[in-house]
Amino acid sequence: MKNMVVFIIRRLLSIIPVLLGVTFLVYLLMTIAPGNPETVPLRAARTPEEREEMRERLGLNDPILVRYGRMMKKLFMDDSGKASNIIRKMNVHLPKSLELCFTALFVSVLLALPLGVVAAIKQNTLVDGLCMAVSLVGVSMPNFWLGLLLMIWFALKLGWFPTTGSESAIYLVLPAATLAFINMAAIARVTRSSVLEVIRQDYVRTARAKGVPENRIIRRHVLRNALLPTITVIGIQLGELLSGTIIIENIYAWPGVGRLLIQAINSRDMSMMIACVMVFAVFVSLVNLCVDILYSLIDPRITIN
Repeated sequence: MKNMVVFIIRRLLSIIPVLLGVTFLVYLLMTIAPGNPETVPLRAARTPEEREEMRERLGLNDPILVRYGRMMKKLFMDDSGKASNIIRKMNVHLPKSLELCFTALFVSVLLALPLGVVAAIKQNTLVDGLCMAVSLVGVSMPNFWLGLLLMIWFALKLGWFPTTGSESAIYLVLPAATLAFINMAAIARVTRSSVLEVIRQDYVRTARAKGVPENRIIRRHVLRNALLPTITVIGIQLGELLSGTIIIENIYAWPGVGRLLIQAINSRDMSMMIACVMVFAVFVSLVNLCVDILYSLIDPRITIN
């Protein structure tokens, strides 16, 4: 237990340099790229002298580390020392993105695990072929195209669901289904491969020889040992889900961090862009930490140091 706590604290502390590195890299790229948002006010200058005066007043002549530190300070507090407007916006938009991500993950796992297990048990049969065909379509289909198809059929033609908004749970169905189908396909394929590998092991054949019911073998012997690769993929997919919401949130006008990022890019709001990148980096780091902890809980042979 002590090792687990030390490991978690160490991993949480390691997020800090990751955030600094990611945000500084993004800030550097936006600074040297054409159309730097910091230089937009300089377009109002009519003479070179006025332009230079504005650069000095805006602090654009300072070293890049000084400007980066000033920008990072603006992320958390305004000039009066209160919580910045960015923090207030994140408090509104981040829960919406997390709601969409975890709903999509729950649906995808709920469908993918039985799909992968059934495909492995019925290997080389029609059921296996159908399951893998569905998975292949899901892996190959772009999420924005699937989102538009679902919107056309279930919102515009059938009228079952609303097209945009987030006023109630029914607004969550189409965007969550779009994200869930893409991720379900990847999880199902990995689950099938893992179950096929485990089901051929000697201890499974021994359990069958002892007359253990097949359902019990699958639940107690196969699934537990096949979950490690699946958990890895689920962790990766969860990290991709938040980044995938950038497109889906804009298609369905879902008020999450992804839509906020696109709005910040369109308005050239560098501080908001950096804040969104920080949210993505923290989310992926925490997901990786949870995956490592689950490894040790599922397989006692894996120790955390």
